[in-house]
Amino acid sequence: MTMSVEAAAEVLRSAMRESVRRNSLWYLVQAALMIVGGVLALIYPVIASFAVVGLLGWVLIVSGVVQGISLIGASGVPSFWLQLISVGLSVVVGILFLSNPEDGLTTLTFLLIVYFVVEGISKVIFALTIRPFPNWLWVLGSGVLGIVVAFVLYASLTSVSLWLLGLLLGIQLIAEGAAIGYLAWDLRRKAAAAPPPTA
Repeated sequence: MTMSVEAAAEVLRSAMRESVRRNSLWYLVQAALMIVGGVLALIYPVIASFAVVGLLGWVLIVSGVVQGISLIGASGVPSFWLQLISVGLSVVVGILFLSNPEDGLTTLTFLLIVYFVVEGISKVIFALTIRPFPNWLWVLGSGVLGIVVAFVLYASLTSVSLWLLGLLLGIQLIAEGAAIGYLAWDLRRKAAAAPPPTA
């Protein structure tokens, strides 16, 4: 018996929604790390120290690892490979931040452009896959914002300033962290409020 495309799509969406429910704690941890990183990025132009670049590097690495943990057992979901690329990119950019904090601003900007494009597309696909979760539009919005931020950075690549880089990075990390965190928190709250299944 063959399955229609719509039925197959619904099966994949259900698998993705179940994966998000199962790993909601990891999504909360990732969200908290991203918000912390966003706040650090916003204050980075004021502090202007290599230590903050290193700290951002660690936030990206740990956030990527946590996102990778949340993907365990989710290889059948539609956006798995794109999410996996996003995890790898987050870790690689974090390592490059740690190993070369004194690199030129253009290099760091280019790395962030690539990261924002991949992460933005990943979150858009993720949001479309988990709908109709009540808060899927927040995740969609954070993905679209990531793509917009990448284009803004690309448009000002030759004249990008430290404060603009910190501002856009901070806004993107906080928006994405808040969207993921709200989704995961709402799922955990609803799961706790749900009556236990009857035998």
